[in-house]
Amino acid sequence: MQLRLWGRTPVLRPTSTSARSAAILLLLPVLANAAIWPDQLGAFHRASAKAVASTTDQALWDEYGLREGETAQYEGNGQKFTATVWRLQDPTGALGAFEWLRPPNARPSAIAKLSAETATVTLLAHGNYLLRFEGYRPAAPFLTTVIEGLKQVDNSPLPTLVDYLPSQDLIPNSERYVEGPAALQRFDPGIPPSTAAFHLSAEAQVGSFHTPAGDLKLAIFSYPTPQIARQQTVQFQQIAGAMVKRSGPLVAVILAPPNPDAAEKLLSLIRYQADITLDERVNTRRDNIGNLVINAFVLIGILLVFALVSGLAFGSLRAFLRRGGRGDEADAMIVLHLQDR
Repeated sequence: MQLRLWGRTPVLRPTSTSARSAAILLLLPVLANAAIWPDQLGAFHRASAKAVASTTDQALWDEYGLREGETAQYEGNGQKFTATVWRLQDPTGALGAFEWLRPPNARPSAIAKLSAETATVTLLAHGNYLLRFEGYRPAAPFLTTVIEGLKQVDNSPLPTLVDYLPSQDLIPNSERYVEGPAALQRFDPGIPPSTAAFHLSAEAQVGSFHTPAGDLKLAIFSYPTPQIARQQTVQFQQIAGAMVKRSGPLVAVILAPPNPDAAEKLLSLIRYQADITLDERVNTRRDNIGNLVINAFVLIGILLVFALVSGLAFGSLRAFLRRGGRGDEADAMIVLHLQDR
């Protein structure tokens, strides 16, 4: 039997009936989990579905951590629309894919933190998922139904690097998140990947800005430590015509600016602010010595009440037995007569 996988759809070429049956049994779990989009979405039913082809831009999808994707056609109430979903490795990959696939003429949408829309397309990121609706604008209840049906959702926080890109004179929808050489060559090809040093866990946010002298492209690289950033600043400064600024673990780079003064003004807006979080133990009531003393007296009181109640109960039982004429039997004791031995 020959098994070939194209995307997410398995193609079987068995050589016998028994081999075909065995192969189908082995692939039943895979086929059962193949569908991402449900059969029913609100008033719409799924007419067809297929895996998203990733033959183009494969290197870029690999850097963003594409795990699977699916496109489905939905119909209902006289409407038709196309829904596409991509499951990425983490929310950072979903962020990168969102900025990459966002239409140039899109405007921000209020349905999600990372969302954009045009007259016909709505694109949004949720956790490590990227969702695209064409021909239909999802409302909040509909979107809640979609999100509740997603599996293996990663809700880890987004990188803070995107917040360091200045908003002044930023060209809308020009932001691009870079996680590796493929994205760098696509979005800022003038910077060599060896200079960026992605093997040192570098990531970058790229954006374009309007200036009176011409557009500028700014790339902000983030490194694990300021020491690594200082080391790579020297490498960036060796690029001909590059203007470079370091701030903490960030390195900002503008290549061949048409106006150095405008580039210098833009670089001056890059200021790293450390966000320090201290993991401190929160004191509880058990750590208060006063509460400990109070609890000790409460325990003593409980023991005294228990002893008093037990004594009264035992005495009442002895009195009851004596009144019943069994007092001698109640007072009887077993004597061992050890003195006679």
